[in-house]
Amino acid sequence: MSLAAAIETQDSTLTLDDVISEIAQRREEFERLSHVPRDVVEKLKQAGIYRAATPKRFGGDARAPGEFLALIERIASADGSAAWVASFGSANLYLAALPLATQAEIYANGPDQVFAGGLFPVQNATPEANGYRVNGTWKFASGCKGADWLGVGIGTGKPGEAPGKPRTAVFRPRQVEIVENWNVVGMQGTGSHDLRVTDQFVPEDWTFVRGGAPTVDEPLYRYPTVAYAAQVLAVVNLGLARAALDVANHMAGGRKTTTGAPQLADRAYYRIELAKAEAQLRSARAFFYEATDSVWQSILAGNDVTPDQVSLLRLSATQIARDGAEVVNRAYRLGGTTAIYRNHPLQRLVRDAMVVTQHAFLGEGNYDGAGAVFVGVQPIPGYL
Repeated sequence: MSLAAAIETQDSTLTLDDVISEIAQRREEFERLSHVPRDVVEKLKQAGIYRAATPKRFGGDARAPGEFLALIERIASADGSAAWVASFGSANLYLAALPLATQAEIYANGPDQVFAGGLFPVQNATPEANGYRVNGTWKFASGCKGADWLGVGIGTGKPGEAPGKPRTAVFRPRQVEIVENWNVVGMQGTGSHDLRVTDQFVPEDWTFVRGGAPTVDEPLYRYPTVAYAAQVLAVVNLGLARAALDVANHMAGGRKTTTGAPQLADRAYYRIELAKAEAQLRSARAFFYEATDSVWQSILAGNDVTPDQVSLLRLSATQIARDGAEVVNRAYRLGGTTAIYRNHPLQRLVRDAMVVTQHAFLGEGNYDGAGAVFVGVQPIPGYL
């Protein structure tokens, strides 16, 4: 059975292949609306994306990270924004740090729950009896318009809460205002608007530390949460890079040149550059999935995750983000004058791929962090 068929829900014949086909047809709509519409999010639910990180005890699939990452990569080959929004199917990993009773309430209506949020800048909350009073505005809440639950980063003044691992307050969407101000060059369809919360109370039991200890005892919740958050975003560039090479291959044999020169497939430089780009993409991809599977198999064997393993996850994620973007740019350069037109598919791929590299989880500082781990010195805060 194919992976797409395996994630069909029991009450639906909708497969991930069906959803990807629709995403490819509607991607211009996502950009125009500045978000992935809720009906598409519902179809991603039916295809199993938003139960992938839901605990099995609550009816979810708790899928192996490598399996989920491969699904996001496939979606990204159709559209980067849709893949970015779908990647938050992994965010339920965070929710596993909530008390079990709170999680039971979240999943009371089923395992297919969409959690999104804006954690930064962290806003100080006012302690009250059994909870906090929350006010503030947060940025980059990707997928917020299709979410069932929204989280915001709060400072509580509690001792011992580490930098880079903010406490997150979980709200229902009706408690949060979405400030529609997402206006960017790439990934416009992610709908990464601001969130605003005004004088809302959140019980202590509806807050958790991002990357905090899980209350669910299942293998997936021993996988490093912050590293996984970086991986699910970085893998989008593997899908975009694959799409770009597909475009380049299609152009090679079917397009007559403006000058009447030989078609692209007959030019040695074109063939050589395509081969180099293919090798670059496959090499980065192999490192990425090798690191992922190594950690997962170690977890299944009952071992604790080591700092070295976490570092390789962070390093490989950063590398595929950059190598993926470079492959897209190589394809763009091969496209010549044709690729400069707004309606050319490489235009969208270039814009989206460059946005992935700008994410804070995938910054240049990760190379310093990885190097520090290699030589045995303390890495930058928040890296591990």
